[in-house]
Amino acid sequence: MGADMMFTMGASGYLYLIGGELSPLLNSLKNLAFARLSNYDLVVIPLFLLMGQFATHGGLSAALFRFVSAFMGHMKGGVAMAAIGACAGFGAICGSSLATAATMGQVALPELKRFGYAGSLSTGALAAGGTLGIMIPPSVPLVIYAILTQESIGKLFMAAVLPGLIAMVGYMIVVRILVTWRPAMGPAGARVAWPERLKSFVQVAPVLAVFFIVIVGIYGGWANPTEAAAIGAAACGILAVVTGGMRMKGVIASALGTAQATAMIFLVLLGADMMNSALALSQMPAELAAWVKGSELSPLVVMVMILVIYILLGCVMDSLAMILLTIPIFYPMVMSLDYWGMGQTDKSIWFGILALMVVEIGLVHPPVGMNVYIINRLARDVPLKETFKGVMPFLASDFIRIAFLLFFPAISLVLVRTFHP
Repeated sequence: MGADMMFTMGASGYLYLIGGELSPLLNSLKNLAFARLSNYDLVVIPLFLLMGQFATHGGLSAALFRFVSAFMGHMKGGVAMAAIGACAGFGAICGSSLATAATMGQVALPELKRFGYAGSLSTGALAAGGTLGIMIPPSVPLVIYAILTQESIGKLFMAAVLPGLIAMVGYMIVVRILVTWRPAMGPAGARVAWPERLKSFVQVAPVLAVFFIVIVGIYGGWANPTEAAAIGAAACGILAVVTGGMRMKGVIASALGTAQATAMIFLVLLGADMMNSALALSQMPAELAAWVKGSELSPLVVMVMILVIYILLGCVMDSLAMILLTIPIFYPMVMSLDYWGMGQTDKSIWFGILALMVVEIGLVHPPVGMNVYIINRLARDVPLKETFKGVMPFLASDFIRIAFLLFFPAISLVLVRTFHP
């Protein structure tokens, strides 16, 4: 996938930049590759991916699900809500939506089936919950956005926390509404005694500690994102071996998975750099920004148009590809317009969170919806049509949340302004 995307984007830039001559292409690749891959900030990507791989192969996801289910499983729809909560917790140490959906699907689907949950609710909740993998930091797309826009990774992570938690609560409310409307969709599970609840908390406490160490380290200023990611990866690896029983096979699988995902992302970055060089030479982003500014269109109308474009692109494109291809075009447009008197930094962070939220919708809405296909592959007894039907109420929650983020930028900025005034 990474090689295909690199070739597609790189070829477009190459044909424009150098007219098809081979030697300038090779020289351009040499310079671009060194300039991009020598960027120290990129080290954070494989480290966060490794942290997620250790969590996946070390069985830490099962402990998270047992913990949340112990406190919520006895309510109507509680097991589905526990699955969403566990997705949020796993996303806080993973950074990948697809990995979150696949891992939590393996853990939660058998329990949802055992308690008689409707197939549409089970698969829909897990597909939507999987998107929390990158909504709640750490988030690889946010790292890419920060690098492309020269923005602070730590500030973007902080800005994503509250919208990510709102997304989690919104999904749980959707489950509650559905089981209130049709109680048979999500029967209540068994109530867990307090000694068992405390035991589940003890089992998951180290995982929560890793998250707080990483996030507080970044926000507190005593570790930069790369150092915090290294600490998190090492801690998750130790936990996976000690508490999850991960052996050498799991370590090797984690290393290979990290290498493959990192190679894919870096290849896509190189292809995007070639295309972005062509865009810069053509002056198209600057001209487009000037045209939009002179068109007298309302800034809000321009932002809504951008968000609609993202939703449409999500039907056919991967979220990372959308970020890489569109930010060089849309970012200058947004930064040239006035949104509620916000400064340049606030506007940059706000747009990054908005873009992340809209891009992630592409993981669950038809016709592609990669999370939907991953969950449906695990739930072979549920027709694909039912799974897509099941995610529709969660998509409604997504649109409501995006509207709030659009009209109330403070939701994204309040933590940043509090801790980085």
